[in-house]
Amino acid sequence: QVQLVESGGGLVQPGGSLRLSCAAAGFPFEYHAMAWFRKAPGKEREGVSCISSSTGNTYYRDSVKGRFTISRDNAKNTLYLQMDSLIPEDTAVYYCATDPVVNCYNLVTEAAGESKLDYWGRGTQVTVSS
Repeated sequence: QVQLVESGGGLVQPGGSLRLSCAAAGFPFEYHAMAWFRKAPGKEREGVSCISSSTGNTYYRDSVKGRFTISRDNAKNTLYLQMDSLIPEDTAVYYCATDPVVNCYNLVTEAAGESKLDYWGRGTQVTVSS
């Protein structure tokens, strides 16, 4: 069974930072692109960031460029999202996700609600508020 478990969410003040983790199991992690999505209250789920498998190329939605950094540790089967300079609009449930044919470019550029990946975690809540 594919398993994706997010952690690291919490309450942070605007301008603060959080580091999300996604522990992966049940599939060849190093050969899968991995992605972070988020769903804010009342909004469609959107792709936030993506990292490719072979090259480690990274992709970001414009709204988080320069503030978020996606990375992976293949030895630990873990995906990370370092979030800096957080703003209230970042408040959402954050999910990690993957499938064998994920297109990172499309994921971070397509309209919210369009992505349909095979495997999802349960999510971790990020709240940015003073």
